[in-house]
Amino acid sequence: MTTDRKPPEDDDAALFRSAIGRVRELPRSAAPPARPKPRPGTRMAELDDAEAIGEFRRMLASEPLEPGDSLRHRRDEVPARVLRRLAQGQYAAQDELDLHGATAAGAEALLRRFLLDARDAGLSCVRVIHGKGLGSDGVPVLKNLVDRVLRQRGDVLAFHSAPAAQGGTGAVLVLIRPR
Repeated sequence: MTTDRKPPEDDDAALFRSAIGRVRELPRSAAPPARPKPRPGTRMAELDDAEAIGEFRRMLASEPLEPGDSLRHRRDEVPARVLRRLAQGQYAAQDELDLHGATAAGAEALLRRFLLDARDAGLSCVRVIHGKGLGSDGVPVLKNLVDRVLRQRGDVLAFHSAPAAQGGTGAVLVLIRPR
C-alpha cells in the first residue's frame, strides 16, 4: 500500500504551524454592513423638470402679450386651415368659462379644471373669457396666464382669439383633443 502523503517535514502547512506555534482563534465578528443601495433615479421626472424650466425660460425671453394682441397656437399635427377656421369662429363653442375677477392662482386652477371636465365630457371646442387686461397695470395677467397654460397642455390641439362677435382679443376658442 502506497500513500501519497508527504513526510511531516515536507508538509508545508505542518511546517508553518510548527514555526508560528500555538495560535488563538479570534471570535467571529458580524459581517460588515452592506453598502446602502442607491436611491432609484427619477430620470423622467428630471427630464420633465428640465423641459418645464426650458419652456419657462423661453416664455420669459418672449415679450408678454399686450391687451390688443391675439392668442394663437396649434400643435404640429393640426393643419393650418383648422387654425384659420378657429380664428373665423367656424367652430361652435360647446361650453364657456369666464375668468373675469379671478386671481391668477384661482384662474389657473379654474382653467385646468374646466379643460379637464370639458375633455371628460367629450367636448371638442370651448371658449375661455379672460378679458383684454385693460384693468391690469401694464401687462394683462389673465391673458398671459391663459396663453401659458393652454400651450403647456397636451389635450389642447389649437387655440385662437375669438372673433369680435364672440369676445375678440378678450376671449379664446380652444380645440380639445378627443379622449
